[in-house]
Parts: sequence; C-alpha cells; structure tokens
Amino acid sequence: MKKILIIENDPTILSNTAELLDLEGYHTFTATNGKKGLEKINRSVPDLILCDLLMPEMDGFTLLKHLGEHPDLKRIPFIFFSAKNDKIDVSLGIRSGADDYVTKPFELETLLGSIEKCLAKKKQS
Repeated sequence: MKKILIIENDPTILSNTAELLDLEGYHTFTATNGKKGLEKINRSVPDLILCDLLMPEMDGFTLLKHLGEHPDLKRIPFIFFSAKNDKIDVSLGIRSGADDYVTKPFELETLLGSIEKCLAKKKQS
C-alpha cells in the first residue's frame, strides 16, 4: 500500500482529502504545515507528497527546497495542491521542482490521475 503525506493547513480539506485517498486504497498521513510535514518525512518517508502552497510556519515552496537538498528525499514525487490557479502559479510550482500541480477545488479523478502518473514515473526511474 502506497503511503501519501498530505500537507494542508485547512482542517476540512485535509481530512476530506485523506478520507478520499484512504477509500481509494492509499495509506495517508497528514501534517498542517511544511515544518510538521518535514518532521513526518524524516520519521517515515512517504511514497508521494501532496502539499498546499500557502501555509503558516513553512510554505510548500520552502518545503520543496528543503527536500531538494537531500538526495534521498528529492526523489519523492511531489504534487502541489493549491487554490492558486493562475497559469503563473502553476508554472512557478512546476519550475520549482514539483512533479505536478492540482488546483482546488479538485475532481477526485484529476487528483487520482496525477497521483498515479507521479507514482508510475517514480517506478520507471
């Protein structure tokens, strides 16, 4: 069972997303900001990270930068998950090193497609 870390500061979105992914057969664990997410990553490395952009204490860009500094952690597929849906935001997210960018609100099929694509890409490399 693939482990997905969901990092999101909105408790409703966090719990609903975790529940949806659990029902799809993933094992999820959660964090409410990038700092707590990094602590959880260091304790139990996930197969994929689904991360909001704007959060207190440590935002998604800063977390992604920290992961990029560690050879083992920078290989974890990373999907930005944000309400910021302008083309510039999506482009910036991808250029910063994310594997994909899903905008909120999302369709479950869109999120699952992104997750499956990123996990398949990791498996091939």
